[in-house]
Parts: sequence; structure tokens; C-alpha cells
Amino acid sequence: MSSPLLQLFQHQTSGGVRERLCSTLRLAINRHHLHAGQQLPSSRQLAQDLRLSRVTVEAAYGQLESEGYLRRETGRGTFVAIIIPTHSSSFPARPQPVRFSARGQQVLATGGCQDPPFPHAFAAGSPELRAFPHDTWRRLGSSVQRSLGSAAMGYGDPCGYLPLRSALADYLALSRGVACQPEQVIILTSSQQALQLLAMMFVDPGDEVWMEEPGYPGARNAFLAAGAQVRGIEVDAEGAIPASGSAKLMYLTPSHHYPTGVTLSLTRRLAWLDWAQRNRCWLIEDDYDSEFHYDERPIPALQGLDRHQRVITLGTFSKSLFPSLRLAWMVVPPALITPIGQARSVLDGHSALLPQAVTAAFLQQGHFASHLRLMRQLYHSRRDLLLTLIAQQLSPWITPIVSSGGLQVTVRLQQDEARLSALAAQQGLLLPRLSPLYAGLHLSKAGCWALPH
Repeated sequence: MSSPLLQLFQHQTSGGVRERLCSTLRLAINRHHLHAGQQLPSSRQLAQDLRLSRVTVEAAYGQLESEGYLRRETGRGTFVAIIIPTHSSSFPARPQPVRFSARGQQVLATGGCQDPPFPHAFAAGSPELRAFPHDTWRRLGSSVQRSLGSAAMGYGDPCGYLPLRSALADYLALSRGVACQPEQVIILTSSQQALQLLAMMFVDPGDEVWMEEPGYPGARNAFLAAGAQVRGIEVDAEGAIPASGSAKLMYLTPSHHYPTGVTLSLTRRLAWLDWAQRNRCWLIEDDYDSEFHYDERPIPALQGLDRHQRVITLGTFSKSLFPSLRLAWMVVPPALITPIGQARSVLDGHSALLPQAVTAAFLQQGHFASHLRLMRQLYHSRRDLLLTLIAQQLSPWITPIVSSGGLQVTVRLQQDEARLSALAAQQGLLLPRLSPLYAGLHLSKAGCWALPH
């Protein structure tokens, strides 16, 4: 008997000696090498066979007795106490389908949201990480960790690290015209989490949610997963066209419509604010890349025009700093501070404290503003180069829809979008198609691409 046990024991590599012996005996019982009622070697004999101390074997026997695997009888010995059922067939059982909830099925139906782990040619949404001030970030990380000490290792406020919330409130007021107090800034891990949180708090199955058409698929997925009926609102040269009716939420990208780059006009902004007030609806303003405008200053945030506290503004550091930082923010009306904070605590507690503290120092010491100036120049030059090369080499097959900012350029195609995208994929190019961003309206067969620069 000891020879098979010795072989199993030698294959156990993790944990201490006692735990390895426990794992060996459990495995032998579960694989029917040891059967119910079978007597095991004495602790002295097994210790000798396995070249272990008797104390270790006694401890392992005692542990497995407490777990119900073994039975020890004074004067008689140690016996296997558990019956492991044997399968009637040597063939593996056919896997049974997993039953998910209606919401789980809806989540799976969206296909999920997956960004490439490293930049591909023309993959959208990937910032230029080689230009990031890595040395500055490392220095700040060491400094912050020294100053906070063990305070950076505990649980945090579900609403976020207050110095970061304060720094963000100041930055958003100066750069985006957002009117808020630090307490209104909620720190999250991503804008996607913000959307899921808002969907959870405001949407019941069957409720109507509106969003731009075409629109950001991550937002659509969050609303569909909550059971919402999503209605697409048409977009023209002035942005989303105000519609009649009511909805629980209206999702907008007013500063730089995703994906066309259109800016929501002032007339439309006031119309949507009036709609939200009249219908007691919430406007979600996704300010996802307002830091990157090149030809002119961006129009101030929609939230700054809101006099009735109906706008929730959100943004992320994924493009302005780096994606793996996993920090985003949301500015909520005062009435939502406590409810959203409590809901956040249910989802995942809080964001990691140390990255928040480093980011706060990065903003407070002026590094964020310097980094944005450099990146605006870099992305601006790349956009202009891309437009020049398209005009020189790809016209008239591709026609750009030029916008004043952002990290991508949308282009109209003269041929079938799906076929060209498939051909590009064969060459290692990821050219994001626009047709999947339409839910109700339909693109022509030619379609569009969104080309990062």
C-alpha cells in the first residue's frame, strides 16, 4: 500500500510536509486507491515508508479524521471512513448546460467588452504609453507610499480618496466648467463600472433607456444587461436630435460624439436639459476624451449648464494616463452622493487606495497638465498625418469625417465594410466597424471605419 502512497506523495509539491501528506491521502481516497473501511498503515510504519517524522503523520491523520476522511479506533488502528461513489460508466458524463438568470443571459448575449491587451495596428482607444512620464510616476509612487505608510494598505472610502476627489473637482472646474464640490466626485475602477452602477440603480427590466445612434457599445451592453429597452436617438451634424417621449436615462457623448466626433450644439444641449427637467429623467454625460481637442477649445461640459441637477457626468483616466491604472470618476448631483456611495460599496467596496493617492499627487503637482499638453501635440500631429496620407493614397475610396479631437477618425467607405474589415484582419489590422454600433437604424452596405491615429 505504501508504494502508491509514496508515488502520490512525491508528486505533491505545494504546501508544507503535513499538508502534502493530507493532500496525498485525500487524493488516494478520492481515486479509490483506498476504500471505505480499509485500514491504513500505523503512523510509525507510514512515517518510515515516506521518510517523515511520526509527529507529521500523526498530525495528518488527525486532520483527516476531523474532516471525516478517516476513523481512528484505539487499539485497532486507522481506517478510511468515507465512501466515495464510483461512476457506473468509464465514459465521462455529458456536460449539462449551465442555467443562467435572465440578466446573465442578457450579459452573455452582448458578447462582452474586450479591449486588446496590447496595441494592434489601428486598434481603437489605445493611448501612446511610450510617452508617459514613467520616472515621475515611479518617484511619486515611492514618495506617496513613504508618506502614507500602512494607511495606504487598509480599506478605503467607497466614494474614493478625498484628496483625489478634491484635485479632480478643481481640475474639472477649470478645464471643463463642471460645477461640483469634492463630495460629488465618485471614484470608480472604470467608466464601464459607472454605467453598470447607474443601470443597476435606475433601470428596472422593461424600462426605456435612450442613447445616441450610433453609440458606444459598452453603454448599450450595460443597459441591456439591466433588462432595459434601448432606443437609438439619431445623430446629425449638431449631435443627438431631441425626441418626444420619456425615458429613465439618456446617454450622451456631447463633447465628442462616439464614434463620429460630432459636438452637441448649444441649442441641442439646452433642449436636452429642458427635456430632462420636464420628464424628470437623468442625462448621463460621458466625457470620455475631452482632454484631446486640437483645433479649438472644447465646449464646456453639459453638467455646467445644468440648473436642475439632472446631469451625471463621467470620465476615465484610461486614455489620459494609462488603462491598467483602473481609475475613473463620476460627478453626481448632491441627492445621489449617499445612494451611489452605498451602491458602490456593494459592488466592489472601493478602488485601490495607493493608485488613487499617486494620481492625486500627479494632478496636484502639475504633472497631469504637462502630460496632457505633450499628448495633445503628439495626437494632433498624428491625426494630421493620417488625414494627409488618406487624402494622398486612399482617396476616393475612403472619405474622413473630420472632427476637432479624439483618438480616432471615422471614415466612410466605398465598398463593403464587413468584407474589407475581414481582409484587413488577415493582414493583422484591427479596423473597428461602425455597423455594430447601430441598434435600430441601419448603415448602408458601404459602411464606415473608426481609424485610431
